Amino acid sequence: MDVAVIGAGRIGGNIARRLAAAGHRLTLSFARDTVALQALADEIGARVAAPADAVGAAEVVVVSVPWGVLPEALEQLGPLTDKIVIDTTNQFGSGPKPSAGQTAAAFNAARMPGARYTKSFNTLTAGFQAQVAHRTPPVVQWLCGDDEEAKRVVAGLIGDAGYEPVDLGGIDGCAAMEAPRRPGAVYGEEYRLPEAREVAAAVRAGRSIPPTPRLRPGAGRALTERQRA
Repeated sequence: MDVAVIGAGRIGGNIARRLAAAGHRLTLSFARDTVALQALADEIGARVAAPADAVGAAEVVVVSVPWGVLPEALEQLGPLTDKIVIDTTNQFGSGPKPSAGQTAAAFNAARMPGARYTKSFNTLTAGFQAQVAHRTPPVVQWLCGDDEEAKRVVAGLIGDAGYEPVDLGGIDGCAAMEAPRRPGAVYGEEYRLPEAREVAAAVRAGRSIPPTPRLRPGAGRALTERQRA
């Protein structure tokens, strides 16, 4: 597929590397350090383009910029109508925030009118995601969104990147996969498929999720401010 990565820093850069290795066509865009962006593009066989051009040529757009930079990035991206969007952001730092009781996914989806919005790749540090890609058994990447077909496409990309996709449902009910790290949430924690299925069933039923599974010590780590994008 043609995939644009907007903000190919730590998390976005890892996604770009994994998808390029899986045979997808990558376009990178929107970076303060344009030299580093070009170096990554050269490394993985991607191209670099202006944000609106990157979006225009893409079937899937990965938005992976710091929260406070989102308004600027979205302005430069232009219309996202009918584009499948993967939002990797977390609501750290400056910028407008969701209202009480509103998920960050729902808040951002409203800022991307017409997009086929999904959220994923936001619950574990960039370093950890890079470390565990293609591990056996695979580590879970959580996924939410209201467009079922878009989620099927994104689930396929998550698998191509070396992780296990697990769908938590729609954007209004995915608070468990959003910051901060806390009891009763999956954010910052490592999951494998059997335990993740139990979590997904609980979320969809409106129940409290089961306790966090105890895997190897220190495996899952909450995102720090420096690792969020």
